[in-house]
Amino acid sequence: MGQEFLIESFTLRHYEAVYDLWDRCPGVGLSSADARDCIASYLERNPGMSFIALAGANVIGAILGGHDGRRGYIHHLAVEESYRRQGIGRQLVENCLKALEGAGIQKCHLFIFHENDGGIAFWETSDWTLRQDIMVMSKRLVNKEPGI
Repeated sequence: MGQEFLIESFTLRHYEAVYDLWDRCPGVGLSSADARDCIASYLERNPGMSFIALAGANVIGAILGGHDGRRGYIHHLAVEESYRRQGIGRQLVENCLKALEGAGIQKCHLFIFHENDGGIAFWETSDWTLRQDIMVMSKRLVNKEPGI
C-alpha cells in the first residue's frame, strides 16, 4: 500500500523544495534556466500547468510543464526515490497533460537525456514514443554558464 500524497499547483513558494528535489534526482539536468527568476517567469507564462506532490508539508514530486501555443513541453519530472512506484509521477503527468489539453494543446514533447534509462522506461510504459527521427539543437543567447 502506498503512502498518502496530495497534488497541487506548483507555485513559486515551492521553488526551493522543488529545486532541491530536482538537484537530487539523477536524470534531471539543471542550468541557469532553472534559477528562481526564470522559473517564476515560466510559471507566470504557463499558469496551472506545473504541479507538485506533497506528503504532509514535504515536496515529494514535481513536474514543470507548459506550452508555446502550439505544442506542450515537459521539462522536469522528479519523484523522491522513497516514494517512487506509487503512481505519483503518473498522476503529476496526468495533471499536466489535462491542463495542456484544456489550453487546446494537442501534442506534448519532453526532453530526456540519452543515458536516462530509468526515465526512458517510465515514459515508454506510459505510452510515450521515443523519437529517433529528430534531434534538439541549441544556441546560447546569453553567456551565463558553460556548456549547453
